[in-house]
Amino acid sequence: MALSWRSWLANEGSKHLFLFFWLSLNVWLFGKTFLLYNQGLQYYYLHQMLGLGLCISRASASVLNLNCCLVLLPMCRVLLAFLRGSQKVASKKTRRLIDKSKTFHVTCGVTICIFSVLHVAAHLVNALNFSENYNEEFVTLNAANYRGEDPRKLLFATVPGLTGVIMVLVLFLMCTASTYAIRVSNYDIFWYTHNLFFVFYMLLMLHVSGGVLKYQTNLEEHPPGCFNPNKTLRQNLTVPKAFEELFPDYTTEPFPEDPPVPEPFVQNSFMRVCSEEPKFQSHFPETWFWISGPLCLYCVERLYRYIRSNKPVTITSVISHPSNVLEVRMVKDDFEARPGQYVILHCPRVSALESHPFTLTMCPTDTKATFGVHLKVVGDWTERFRDLLLLHSNQDTEILPIFQQRRYPKLYVDGPFGSPFEESLNYEVSLCVAGGIGVTPFASVLNTLLDGWKCYKLRRLYFIWVCRDIESFRWFADLLCMLHNKLWQENRPDYINIQLYLSQTDGIQKIIGEKYQALNSRLLIGRPRWKLLFDDIAKCNRRKTIGVFCCGPNKISKILHKLSNSSNSYGTRFEYNKESFS
Repeated sequence: MALSWRSWLANEGSKHLFLFFWLSLNVWLFGKTFLLYNQGLQYYYLHQMLGLGLCISRASASVLNLNCCLVLLPMCRVLLAFLRGSQKVASKKTRRLIDKSKTFHVTCGVTICIFSVLHVAAHLVNALNFSENYNEEFVTLNAANYRGEDPRKLLFATVPGLTGVIMVLVLFLMCTASTYAIRVSNYDIFWYTHNLFFVFYMLLMLHVSGGVLKYQTNLEEHPPGCFNPNKTLRQNLTVPKAFEELFPDYTTEPFPEDPPVPEPFVQNSFMRVCSEEPKFQSHFPETWFWISGPLCLYCVERLYRYIRSNKPVTITSVISHPSNVLEVRMVKDDFEARPGQYVILHCPRVSALESHPFTLTMCPTDTKATFGVHLKVVGDWTERFRDLLLLHSNQDTEILPIFQQRRYPKLYVDGPFGSPFEESLNYEVSLCVAGGIGVTPFASVLNTLLDGWKCYKLRRLYFIWVCRDIESFRWFADLLCMLHNKLWQENRPDYINIQLYLSQTDGIQKIIGEKYQALNSRLLIGRPRWKLLFDDIAKCNRRKTIGVFCCGPNKISKILHKLSNSSNSYGTRFEYNKESFS
């Protein structure tokens, strides 16, 4: 399969180039800071005491500052949704980079973990050097109190040391709980440990305020390695005992000023004369400058989101669909959303702290204020949520209008937030591939097209839906049939190409119901032949750019991703977009 570099650049090239740039930036920052502390005169005496441990600890700290600063920005969902929905980001490529915000967040997190290991190792060496290389000449430069002090005291009995140890533990919990295995097996562990980031940042603010590492401030008066004649003369001068008895206070008084030094000696290039002792001062905590802005921005956004979602929604109906899928329809004042976006649901009766994202399957319009979500009951949270909503959780199908005497639990909605599927209406041709419950992002797109399709750029939609059982198609069978009939009535039957694939079956099956005849003719047994499908789409849409959108298992995603990067003989280019779920 030939690789199209143009398609690769459109799908993966921009991401890889950005990651390469980000890696280069971190390496450059590390090297620049390393050279500063290795060659900077203001760190001469500290470097003599600590060696390379100083350079590595400070260089890694600069990289940590940068990544701790930016790791929060991808989590500012309101800001990203605003940028995606505004006209300020007109470039489609730039908006697609915004969709990689999660990748950037993970990249920053991995970078923090790697350089934290380097930072900790360097400071362990520094603690040992502070103890062994205690300098009696420059007492203020020492972090230890005396030579041979136990280095563990510097780690557990000082503010920088103790906060550093706790931060390492917090970071370890956050990193291990972020692995794919933990997220799939127990999402609650990931959610709770990840919210320890606030503790991490508070400890980080305290960690950098210790002022352990100091720099010299009077380089003009005391160049590193200079000759101090006043100190040298006092050390080498021998005072007669009789003179000392007559003038007992003489030896305790320092020279009033440095003795005059011959001009040729002062100008000697091999030895400079210093006029005073070196003075040392702690750095102002630079980390505060790095993280204060993003941290304040994130806190302001969280406050805004809390105020916006503080009023509970009104649940209008709850529908239990086959295959453990629950549909919740609701209304909320002044709620606006675009097709493809998602919301975060929070039900205090289910969990006081937990909240979970769900894609909107129905968006409010000018004529109706109702919006809805479909959620698959697969975990503890969704099971408890279902039991609270349904009168009898074992019923297959139940529609409970709001006017019935049924008190629903309070439900709070935060959002909406942007996703890659908002772009599906901005292509002339789009290919939407769904696996199972992954159809939910496309349901809102189909509902929007049902209300009116002429106002959008989209002129042809290929909709591929793969399910394991026949009953799953009934989640949106009515919607698909209504859209199909509408387009036929408007003489645009070619606007949407629907293909339904039943991957597991014992024989020929049909979606039950006479009204689903249009879907039964499009129901295929087995899995799609993706290569033939892409070739057929490319042949029918020569020299066009097709948006590929996938929400489903990683296996399907990887196949589509590879095919989008491959070349074809029709000049058709595929741009890949993806939303994965576990």
